[in-house]
Amino acid sequence: MCLIVFAYRVHPDFPIIIAANRDEFYARPTRPLSAWTDGSDIVAGRDLKGGGTWMGITRRGRLAALTNYREPGLQVAEAPSRGHLVKDFLTGSESLNDYIKKMTRTGQRYNGFNMILSAGNQWIYYSNRNKGTQTLPPGVHGLSNHLLNTPWPKVVRSCRAVETLLARKGPPDVENLMQILQDRTIPPDGDLPDTGIGMEWERRLGSIFIQSEIYGTRSSTVLLAAADGSVRIRERTFEPDGSTGDVEWKLRIPINPA
Repeated sequence: MCLIVFAYRVHPDFPIIIAANRDEFYARPTRPLSAWTDGSDIVAGRDLKGGGTWMGITRRGRLAALTNYREPGLQVAEAPSRGHLVKDFLTGSESLNDYIKKMTRTGQRYNGFNMILSAGNQWIYYSNRNKGTQTLPPGVHGLSNHLLNTPWPKVVRSCRAVETLLARKGPPDVENLMQILQDRTIPPDGDLPDTGIGMEWERRLGSIFIQSEIYGTRSSTVLLAAADGSVRIRERTFEPDGSTGDVEWKLRIPINPA
């Protein structure tokens, strides 16, 4: 996952709203959003190379989403897949605090990552590139390939668009959230970050929705969790030839997300 916009207790009827894009190489095999058949209660997409996932939810009310931390030249090829962090949290039963304690002991084995985690009414942000954790307050938060709410253009633009959409009366519209995630606007060069990948790639990765010959936005996901615990998730997948496909799941979690 390379962009997560998280609206927490902003809408009166939907205390949890997530709009997220997963950017990845087209050659990396992936299974779309589905209920896993490995004995777990996970509903998520799946990275068929690493075996983990970038974002998922369980029928027990555990939710996790992950982005990579961009740090060219510092990647360790032999490091374990970061997607296992999401999978392990979703399949586990430990408290948030216990999981974070485990991450502080083992997180440096992984290349840089950010995670947003919930096992009930508490939402936590954690990164192995930042000291400590952060309990998320109500509001709209944005996360890309740096620390939480780092004001990269795509983060600022997507958060503002979600805030504008949620300010309207009535329930949030899934398709309108999808359209925000498919914004291909490239920011001016002067607004782009310098992360060490060169200006050509800063431009390519600077838009909310990414397109290139070998790498791009593989899927967009919108998750709406209502105050009664009912959850709706829609995933739209994108192929290099321009074709798309939608999958939608509805479930109910036992813990009120408010």
